[in-house]
Amino acid sequence: MAIQLFVPSFDVESCLSEIKECLETGWTGLGFKTVQFEEAWKSYTGLNNAHFLNSATSGLNIAFDIFKEKYGWQDDDEVITTPLTFVSSNHAILLAGLKPIFADVDDTLCLDPVEVEKKITEKTRAVLFVGMGGNAGHYNKIVELCKKNNLKLVLDAAHMAGTRVDGEIPGKEADVVVYSFQAVKNLPTADSGMICFKLNELDEIVRKKTWLGINKDTYSRTNTKGNYKWKYDVEYVGQKYHGNSIMAAIGLAQLKQLDRDNAYRRQIAKWYRDGFAPYKDKIGLVNIPSECESSSHLFQIIVEDRDSLMNALNEENIYPGVHYVDNTQYRMYEYAKDTCSKATYISDHIISLPIHMKLTYEDVQIVISAVITHITKGDMVIKK
Repeated sequence: MAIQLFVPSFDVESCLSEIKECLETGWTGLGFKTVQFEEAWKSYTGLNNAHFLNSATSGLNIAFDIFKEKYGWQDDDEVITTPLTFVSSNHAILLAGLKPIFADVDDTLCLDPVEVEKKITEKTRAVLFVGMGGNAGHYNKIVELCKKNNLKLVLDAAHMAGTRVDGEIPGKEADVVVYSFQAVKNLPTADSGMICFKLNELDEIVRKKTWLGINKDTYSRTNTKGNYKWKYDVEYVGQKYHGNSIMAAIGLAQLKQLDRDNAYRRQIAKWYRDGFAPYKDKIGLVNIPSECESSSHLFQIIVEDRDSLMNALNEENIYPGVHYVDNTQYRMYEYAKDTCSKATYISDHIISLPIHMKLTYEDVQIVISAVITHITKGDMVIKK
């Protein structure tokens, strides 16, 4: 049987029960379950605000849009970011008319605070920190840099649902946190996300901007009495980015098992680490700082000949992935090509191994054995 990279796991009966309630009440759009999920997410994370969206990408797009407008940022003002991420992270900066300035990563695969500090200029307005694979990296040092230099901090927590740092969900220090509940994330729906602004006034703005700028959504109008409950104003030119109650219903069901699922993911990661420990010269492992309890959305290794290893694993019906291609290799970011040497190397040598709730101990040992068999055939040693 094939061992896939990602296989989402759903509490089907709980999901159906939540969805059934939507269908029975006749409310499947914005409101009802989206409100419930927002409240549940605030309770779970301890964050001030939470607004349910149709995707994390929408959240990143609207975050930069709101910051630019609110704080008077100019076109081509700069946001320091990582080249090692899914393109939606950096596209959000470009779409706002801002300029991504790429800083290199460190052995956590997250932004290197030393490299970030080098890139700060008088045009820098924010730092976008991506928690790669659920790892918080040296997030606290990035927080301090942002405070010191009066920069906004955007936390791309697409992989970080359930990650903790020193026992706490990170993000209270950030100006905005954006989560993903896409189909194969740790808390899967079909596709959705959550945006969590620190400031209440920005939470009020995002609720309007994600409903085309309208200042009163359909759900709130439905629950308002009086002849003019239908009347609303359009305060902004916005997008239709809000989430719906069907996705929120699935999210509510899945949230109940998030910590349990993440604990098993960390167990899988430990099996991998233990299995690869004797091969440190041939298999590079990601550094997860001791204060970080990662969500373990990804388990990544670094090898000298990634492509041949992927082919060998495919021959054994094992299907890994790659997260991610160095974004400076894409045409819209090639102005920064060759400026982040570590990210470039990692991009060419990293591989994501299968990690999901349906993997057994025996499955993991099969993957470990296949990797070791291949990498020990040659004399290639990874770059330190």
